Amino acid sequence: MIPIRPGERIKTDRRDARKLAELGHAGLLTAVHPPSEDEEAVRDLCRGRDDARLDLMRARHRLAQFVLRRGRVFGTGAQRAWSQAHRWWLGQQTFERAAERLMFEDYLLAVEQTAARRGSLELHLEDLAREPRYAEAVGWLRCFRGIDTITAITLLAELHDFRRFRSPRQLMAYLGLVPSEYSSGPRQQRGGITHAGNRHVRRPLIEAAWHYRHQPWVGVGLAQRRHGQPATVIALADKAQLRLCRRCRRMERRGKHPTNIVVAVARELVGYLWAALTPATIARVTT
Repeated sequence: MIPIRPGERIKTDRRDARKLAELGHAGLLTAVHPPSEDEEAVRDLCRGRDDARLDLMRARHRLAQFVLRRGRVFGTGAQRAWSQAHRWWLGQQTFERAAERLMFEDYLLAVEQTAARRGSLELHLEDLAREPRYAEAVGWLRCFRGIDTITAITLLAELHDFRRFRSPRQLMAYLGLVPSEYSSGPRQQRGGITHAGNRHVRRPLIEAAWHYRHQPWVGVGLAQRRHGQPATVIALADKAQLRLCRRCRRMERRGKHPTNIVVAVARELVGYLWAALTPATIARVTT
């Protein structure tokens, strides 16, 4: 991230070296953390799984719209789409025209193949999460509500190392979860989040933040994920549940929009995740 003057049309090695020396002396250069080849391979696998998720969503949407255009409606609003009952219902559909049967079978095959592809990639990610280089950190992240293996390995693969951020605010800004601002003089104007940084991390964090709208609770699945994990990390995850749930309640009473509430919760959740994987917390856990 090197500042470039507008209108500068001359580039030579001598000029670049002098510019880097001047900017480095002035502290105007931003350091970045390039991933290793192994880290980049795991990151590509996580992004490939996310691409398969998007492909599956599109394939399902095409099939659902094809059936809906012909007046076929599955059950009532209480029944979930793409459940076992829904898949059985799709298998019972018949069409008079050969062209309709052909397209229906093609759309259904696309859904099945894409779902199998996504499932295969998730199995590979779960195997990676059990490797020694990821197992400990993945176990700690899974102690938090709304975060399971796929989300945990995605966070670790995309960020490489939480400890490279000196404070949680740096990580929040890196992920684009801080509000934008355009203020001058007495006029102050703040807008939505900046959306800067890594969207592959921002999306699963916002998905996890939706879980904190509910009453703090340790269900069966969360209790199983916490089994054998350090008490310090579990206590931090419980503290996050209580604080973030209270934050949701306060913002709801103030009439805030649900999406704004979830983004604010995701921003605070980043601070707890950073604290769980920083050297100070690791030292308390390991001693």
